[in-house]
Amino acid sequence: MSEAAGYKGLHLNDISGSAIGAGFLAVLVSYAGPLLIYLSAAEAMGISKDEFSSWVFAISVAAGLSSIGLSLWFRVPIAMAWSAPGTILLISLGTSLSPAEMVGAYIAVAAVLVLIGISGFFERLVKLLPPSVTNGMMAGILFGFGLKAAGGLATDPTAIALLIIVFSVCVVVFPRYAMLVLLASALIISAVIYDASVGTVSLAFARPEVTAPAFSTGAMLSLALPLLITTLSGQYLPGIGILRANGFKVSANPILVVGGVVSVAAAVLGGITTALASITAAFCAGPDSHENPERRYIAGVACGVFFCFGGIFAGSIVDILILLPSALIALLAGLALLQPILKFTGAMLASDDAQAGLITFMFTASGVSLFGVGAAFWGVVVGITVHFLTKATVSLSGGSK
Repeated sequence: MSEAAGYKGLHLNDISGSAIGAGFLAVLVSYAGPLLIYLSAAEAMGISKDEFSSWVFAISVAAGLSSIGLSLWFRVPIAMAWSAPGTILLISLGTSLSPAEMVGAYIAVAAVLVLIGISGFFERLVKLLPPSVTNGMMAGILFGFGLKAAGGLATDPTAIALLIIVFSVCVVVFPRYAMLVLLASALIISAVIYDASVGTVSLAFARPEVTAPAFSTGAMLSLALPLLITTLSGQYLPGIGILRANGFKVSANPILVVGGVVSVAAAVLGGITTALASITAAFCAGPDSHENPERRYIAGVACGVFFCFGGIFAGSIVDILILLPSALIALLAGLALLQPILKFTGAMLASDDAQAGLITFMFTASGVSLFGVGAAFWGVVVGITVHFLTKATVSLSGGSK
C-alpha cells in the first residue's frame, strides 16, 4: 500500500465498529499511561490545575486534528499524540525553566520539525545520530524517572503493593489493557483508602490559557535539543516503523510538517510537541483494527475524533486524575514506562557500540546539571564524543574494536 496521491474523503462504507473501537482504545491507553507521566511533570514543575487543563486541551486537540487530517488525506491509520518521552524531560528539569521558556523551546522544536519535513532530511538525520547514544539517552531519561516512581513504597506501602499485584496479573492475563485496569484500580484504591471524592467529578470544559514564549539558551539546550532528539528517535522513527511493518508505505515528511505546524499552535497553550504516536500506533495500524488494511484509516480518524472530545472536556479528565495521590500517579507513570525502558535498554546493550550508550545512559540518568543545562544534553554530548573518539582510535590503530 503506497501513500495516496491526495485527499479522497471519508467513505461511509469503510466505517466499522472494530476500527472505531481501535481508535477509542488508543486514546484511552494514551490517557491512562502517557498522560499520567505528563501529570507527574506538571506536579514536579508546580503547575496549577487550570494550567494543566490548558496543556491537556492543547495536546489533545493538536493530536486529534492532525490524526483526522493525515488519516483522511493518505487513507492510512496515522495516530498522532504528544511526545511521551519528551514529558520525562520536564520532570527532570523541574522548576529550572519558566512556562514561557518551555513554550519557546516547544516552538523551536516545532519549527525544526517543519524544516526537516520540508527538506526530506528525516531518514538521513536519524542515521547521523549513533543509535547507541540515542537509545542510551532515552533509557537514561526513562530509568531516572522510574527510580523516582518506586519511591512511593516508603509513604504508601499498602496502595503500592496492591497496584503491583494488579499489574503483575494484568500483564499476563490481558496485557493490552493492563494500564486501563491499573488506572481503574488506582481510582478505587484512592476512594477506599484515601477517601477521594470520585462521585463529585462532573463534565467540565477545558480552560485554555495563552502563554507568551521566551527564548533562552538554557531552554534550547536543556529542553529543545533533547526533546527534538527524543521526538525523532523515540516517536517518529518507531511510529513510521510500525506503519511500514503493517504494509503502509507512507513518507515521514508530510507527517513531520503537519506535526510541527499543530505543535506551534499547541505550544502557546502550554502543550508539548505533537508527534507520530509510537506507543498507540499498533492499535490503529494492526489487523485488530480491521482485517482489510484499506479500511484501517478509519481507526486513525476515530482516534482523532476521540482526542478532540478529550480536549474539549479536559477539565473532567484533569479532575479525575488529580484525585490520585502523588505516589500513585508516579507509580502508574513508572509502570507505563516499563516496556519503553526495556526496549531502549535492550537496544543500547545490543549495539556494537554499547560503551558509548552506557556512558550516555549514566550521565543522563544522573540528573546532573551544568551551566544551567540539564543532564540529557550532557549525556548526548559525552556519548557522541566517546562514540567518535572510539571509532577514530580503532581506525588509526588499524584494528577492530
